Amino acid sequence: MNTRVLTGITTTGTPHLGNYAGAIRPAILASTQPGVDAFFFLADYHALIKCDDPARVARSRLELAATWLAAGLDPERVTFYRQSDVPEIPELCWLLTCVTPKGLMNRAHAYKASVDQNAAKGVEPDDGVTMGLFSYPILMAADIVMFNAHKVPVGRDQVQHLEMARDIAQRFNHLYGSDFFVLPEVVIEEEVATLPGLDGRKMSKSYNNTVPLFEGGAAALRAAVMRIVTDSRQPGEPKDAEGSHLYTLYRAFATPEESAAFRAQLEGGMGWGEAKTALYERLEGILAPMRERYDALMAHPERIEEILRHGAARARAMAGPALQVLREAVGLRNLGAQAADKKGARAKAAKGARFVSFRDADGSFRFRLLAADGQELLTSQAYADPKQAGAAMKRLPAEAQLRATGDASYAVQLDGADVAASPEGTAAGTIDRTRDALAELAQ
Repeated sequence: MNTRVLTGITTTGTPHLGNYAGAIRPAILASTQPGVDAFFFLADYHALIKCDDPARVARSRLELAATWLAAGLDPERVTFYRQSDVPEIPELCWLLTCVTPKGLMNRAHAYKASVDQNAAKGVEPDDGVTMGLFSYPILMAADIVMFNAHKVPVGRDQVQHLEMARDIAQRFNHLYGSDFFVLPEVVIEEEVATLPGLDGRKMSKSYNNTVPLFEGGAAALRAAVMRIVTDSRQPGEPKDAEGSHLYTLYRAFATPEESAAFRAQLEGGMGWGEAKTALYERLEGILAPMRERYDALMAHPERIEEILRHGAARARAMAGPALQVLREAVGLRNLGAQAADKKGARAKAAKGARFVSFRDADGSFRFRLLAADGQELLTSQAYADPKQAGAAMKRLPAEAQLRATGDASYAVQLDGADVAASPEGTAAGTIDRTRDALAELAQ
């Protein structure tokens, strides 16, 4: 079975050299590996949370799409689409919103950071906080589980959002009684290159220290490289290659052998001006062919539009049927079919006992055993790990040992230890119903 990997790119800016080395290049390389089913999307709904400049969002959508395609993304091999072209995603976002506890969103890092900043300013805690910012993790969860992605590569700052996506998907699965969603696996990008900028700090537009990728052409690239800060050592003096961010940049775009040769030249006294020229030529040799493709795409945005619409059609071919199943699950059903199935559905519901999972306010996981008529028969102990709770549920029907603990109360054991107990106020004879329910599930 292929592994489905999903990556989203927020459309709020123009890519620079650090974006290419840290995200674009490794993601495109990963998409070419055998057994990988890759989904790449422009997260333009997410952009509206961060940016209220329509022109900037529109320009960024075009530039980002052109950049990824120019850098080698194959739209025939991957599913490449705009988030806003798949209406099933915001509809799913609402379904997930309706099962997501507000307390979970209260703990989101971005929201808490805004509240802390407001507290430091002495203003209302929610001043300037939009519902887009507050519920951002739910939209991210919809992006991921809409296509049942197995793996989502993220930086450490996004790990919490992936954990929330798992929580939300699991809650929906438990509430509606089926494994509708795959629980996505967090892939932390430890090896992603973090390039230094012109001043040695992390390359970021926030620091105004970036090296342009395509913007401004070769002249802008050369001008940026020549502004890289170096020490005062003169030509002929040995340079500290490891301590030079100019060498770090060169190494990110060269083979180990080429990097070793460049390092030897620096340590042998190469002047900084000559070293910068060598870096520029190295970068230009790599970027020039991509820039040519980028310029051709930017000159014909209709080509990009066609590619994105084709990708959206592929995405919707999967999202549409999946969402219809979810609509049925929550009760948004065809009325004619509902009338025809009502009798059968009631009969089916009346036949079986069932387990229902839930999560406590403290974050721990539990489950209940309900009789066919909805009577609560058992409540489990708390588990820190949902997998442990699930394993106990699977074992109970065949392996449980019931023991009386009072006139009508009882406990259930696995391996000699109590794992669940009767609810308070249990009526006499309920232990027999519990035994029958477990036997039924065992069959």
